[in-house]
Amino acid sequence: MPEILLHYIWQQGLFLPFPQTTFTGKPIEVLSLGQHNTNAGPDFVDARLKIGGQEWHGNIEIHIHSSDWYKHKHHQDAAYNNVILHIVRDVDKRVYTENGLEVEQCELHYPINQDYVQLLVQDAKKMDAWSQSLQCGQMLIQHPSLLQEGWKNALLTMRLDCKKEAIEQLLNITQNSWEHAFYITLAHNFGFHINGVAFEQLAIQTPLSCLQKHKNSLFQLTAILLGQSGLLTAENAEAKGQLPLWNEYRFLQQKFSLQPISPSLWKYLRLRPQNFPEVRIRQFAQLLHQSEFLFSKAVYADSLEEMMNLFKMEPAIGDLSIRLLLINTVIPYIYARGDKERALALLAQIPAEDNRITRQWKLLGQELHTAADSQALIHLFQHFCQKEKCLNCEIGYQIFLDHIQFI
Repeated sequence: MPEILLHYIWQQGLFLPFPQTTFTGKPIEVLSLGQHNTNAGPDFVDARLKIGGQEWHGNIEIHIHSSDWYKHKHHQDAAYNNVILHIVRDVDKRVYTENGLEVEQCELHYPINQDYVQLLVQDAKKMDAWSQSLQCGQMLIQHPSLLQEGWKNALLTMRLDCKKEAIEQLLNITQNSWEHAFYITLAHNFGFHINGVAFEQLAIQTPLSCLQKHKNSLFQLTAILLGQSGLLTAENAEAKGQLPLWNEYRFLQQKFSLQPISPSLWKYLRLRPQNFPEVRIRQFAQLLHQSEFLFSKAVYADSLEEMMNLFKMEPAIGDLSIRLLLINTVIPYIYARGDKERALALLAQIPAEDNRITRQWKLLGQELHTAADSQALIHLFQHFCQKEKCLNCEIGYQIFLDHIQFI
């Protein structure tokens, strides 16, 4: 029995035809179910209940076992002090709030088709990593049309909104500089997932203003970025024939009071040599060197072809990599600046991404033609399937309605 089912049963009031009591026998009357909380804190807020004839106004928390209250450390979190009812499948422990008050508990009664529960939550030992996250996989194989176009469009908008929010956070720390925020996002995506965090830290630790002062010299840009990456040191510079770069970096480091990031942030495992961090850093330096006003040129480019040409360089990165930079950097900035229709149109012009997640969706009978399709389904997997928000998903919701039966 997954916890998400209890959430859904409460949210939809599916338990209401059946009498409910606290574990100690007090009758429960529901005046208001409350609002589902998708942020940190209790699962439902602003609920109103009568417990043993006394009216309560507060929050609802849901777990499978009472002891999960302690496992999740709610007894140490003042945000849970206003929980008026702890809904569980099994009361195995009394629970108390951070201020020492005992919380009433209810083992929720809800006749339900157990065959569907088994369908939704299969034996994890028999499932691979993907099917553990995507529990409706077999149903999608049989009925691919369960994933409707309207839900895909909504998912794509959610994904772009998430990226817009991340951009707004960067604008807050860059004094509302779109160009500086774009530089940090571009650096993150130049790490192509595996080294995204390291590249982002490199950009944060290396102010754009320092690079702009030396953008006409590829040698100096390379020296700054390699030095700031922590991968260029006095010890390895001589062995690699990079003493001129090291000496230049030391001069510029003192000039701008720079501190390199830890070299331990960089990952090499399962990377091909052309994707090694040093190679990507040199390519990033080349891009900054050849592209004056890159942000403005990229977001205002007249065509997708013109946009892609901005990222072509020597040493070269392939068209697939350039498309990923457009999908994850340029187009979200176009969207964040308010040109939503253009952002969506550009995604519809780019072929669908080919990665582990999209390949699995194809195995489940889904057709992915454009980046709009792949972005929508990546968001579905990462924000619904992996987090087991099955009943907040239109696919899971429809499957649930098709199978739930009251006795």
